[in-house]
Amino acid sequence: MTWQIISEQITLATGQAFRVESYHRVSGGDINAAFRLLGGGRPYFVKRNKAHLVSMFAAEYRGLQDIARTQTVRVPKPIVFGQTPEDSFLVLENVDLGRGNPASDVLLGEQLALMHQLPQPYFGWHRDNTIGTTLQNNPRSHSWCDFWRDQRLYKQLTLAQQQGHGGRLQHLGDRLCADLAALFADYAPTASLVHGDLWAGNAAVDQHGQPVIFDPACYYGDREVDVAMTELFGGFSQNFYAAYQSVWPLQPGYELRKSLYNLYHILNHLNLFGGSYLRQAESIMDRLLADLR
Repeated sequence: MTWQIISEQITLATGQAFRVESYHRVSGGDINAAFRLLGGGRPYFVKRNKAHLVSMFAAEYRGLQDIARTQTVRVPKPIVFGQTPEDSFLVLENVDLGRGNPASDVLLGEQLALMHQLPQPYFGWHRDNTIGTTLQNNPRSHSWCDFWRDQRLYKQLTLAQQQGHGGRLQHLGDRLCADLAALFADYAPTASLVHGDLWAGNAAVDQHGQPVIFDPACYYGDREVDVAMTELFGGFSQNFYAAYQSVWPLQPGYELRKSLYNLYHILNHLNLFGGSYLRQAESIMDRLLADLR
């Protein structure tokens, strides 16, 4: 029934009759089941998850639309999202991927900087979304420091405490949040549309050498959150960073703020996966607090 409903929704969204003739599971990703569909010579990429997670796909759909509207870096075109009695789904353009090279790295750095340069009216976003499967609240704010403290760090620390990670983690977190304004004493970022989850696994190259980014967790924030995350798990070349800097150089203090921004993702990994992320989060906070003395 699920494939029949998805076929019907693709037909409605595209205005062209579509029927799934074949599909196969695609590897990769820890959260969703992914498939490549084919019908009448038309391929699509489909994500599926539990039915109650349809809002996660709705937010990803909107995020891809927002990035596409910037006309900077390519994203898979979102086709339709929806829900069946069994699960929820998101249908995307199927992008045939190629092999990256120095030129495509340069393009990605330039295009990301151009996307970030487009001004946005506030911090936050027009809806909440998820980072992984964790709720990411995006209320409007005109203070980046307040937004990052209240909607990013506090939320992850609260989740960690609920999962039994109290003690030193919470003590360090309270101290860091109390002193957070000091990290922004000489830095006032403007609001940019950010991808929000830009690690190496969420960026690729199409068969024409054009960069493609996907799986966004978009909001309006400091552009440095994207640049910082590209450094968190590796995978981006020096050509990428040089190209980004050539379009919009990073401001003094980025190296310190990078740790602050990546702390959010480490805390989220702690809440999702546990394990060694507890010590990593505490170590990052130790270093940030030492720099604030």
